[in-house]
This record gives sequence, C-alpha cells and structure tokens, in this order.
Amino acid sequence: MFDFLEGYDVLGAFWMTVKLTALSAVGSLVWGTLLAAMRVSPVPLMRGFGTAYVNIVRNIPLTVIILFCSAGLADVFGVTLGAEDFKIQGFRLAVLGLIGYTAAFVCEALRSGINTVPLGQAEAARAIGLGFSQTLRLVILPQAFRAVIGPLANVLIALTKNTTVAAAIGVAEAAYLMKTMIENEAQTLLIGAVFAFGFVVLTLPTGLILGWLGKRLAVKR
Repeated sequence: MFDFLEGYDVLGAFWMTVKLTALSAVGSLVWGTLLAAMRVSPVPLMRGFGTAYVNIVRNIPLTVIILFCSAGLADVFGVTLGAEDFKIQGFRLAVLGLIGYTAAFVCEALRSGINTVPLGQAEAARAIGLGFSQTLRLVILPQAFRAVIGPLANVLIALTKNTTVAAAIGVAEAAYLMKTMIENEAQTLLIGAVFAFGFVVLTLPTGLILGWLGKRLAVKR
C-alpha cells in the first residue's frame, strides 16, 4: 500500500522541517523578546522602531519575505550568511526569513504578557533603585513568559507549518518532497495523508506539552 514511499527520504525531509523549526524558534524568541522590550521602552525612537517593525512585517506574506531573503539578499546584495553551497545558503536564508516574520508574533504575545503584570511591581522595582532594563529583566519578563506559554505554543505550531514556505526557495523540507512525490507518483491522496500525519505528529505533542506547562507555571494572582 505504501510502496510509493520507496526511494524517497521522507524522514530526512521531516528532519529538515524540525531543524528549520528549532533554529527559527530560538532566533524568533530572542529577536521577539528584544522587540517587545523596544515596544515598552521609555525611549520614543525604540518604541517607534518596534511598533513599525511589527505592524509592517505582520502584514507582509511570509512567501514574500522568504523570496526577498533569497532573491533580494542573496542575489542582489550578495548576502550568503557564510555559505558557499547553494542548499546550505537556502536553508540559512529560510531560517533568517522565518525568524524575521515569526518574531513579530512573539513580540505581540510577550507584550500581552507584560500587560498582565501589575503596574505596582514595576513602580516598586523603580523605588528600590532598579533601572528600566533591570526591572524588565528581573521582574517583568519572568512573569510575562509564564503568562504567555500558551500563546507562544500557538506561535511555535504556526511556525512549524510555516516552514513549508521554505520550499519556495528550494529547501528540501517536507512540503518540497511532497510536491516532488505528487508530480512523480499517482497516489495523491495517500501522499497527502502521510505528510498530514507527519505534521500532526510534530505539532500535536508540542501543543499538549506546552499547554500543560502553561497551566502548571501560570502566575497566580
């Protein structure tokens, strides 16, 4: 029944999806946290940059961003991210595009978490001599992260599915292989079912585990 899978590296394609997701998730968390800090910063220039970045990037299709990273950064400006091999270059540029796009959603999730922290805690931190960065790092962000584990899980699940866009620049992840198999094989429905099941296996446990963790670590007010 599944003889059509012979000759295709399905597990390797999903491993590429996992690597795209993991690297992009770490980068998005770091960049998204910095953007959230900018959006609540007392410095108008930083607030303006953070607001403009989030509002612009969230309204640009991910496919456009990925293609810009490949055709724009690589072909026009010669940005290769230290990779000479075309496949490695495509992978790194795809990660860069996914980070730039997903960080905007991480930022908004974190900002909503920051808004759940009582204002009195920030005032108390300032009263004992803590600066803005210290207050954010030691008092606000730890509570904000605990409050938005659920929303961040949704962002991670969306990121996992968004990695399929990397196929547009030739990154050999799951969607790229599925397209190739559909072109070469006659089992279209079975191929679709196999890859749909693969993504369920990747995303469902993530949602369940992080959902449980969110309830476990929720800040009791």
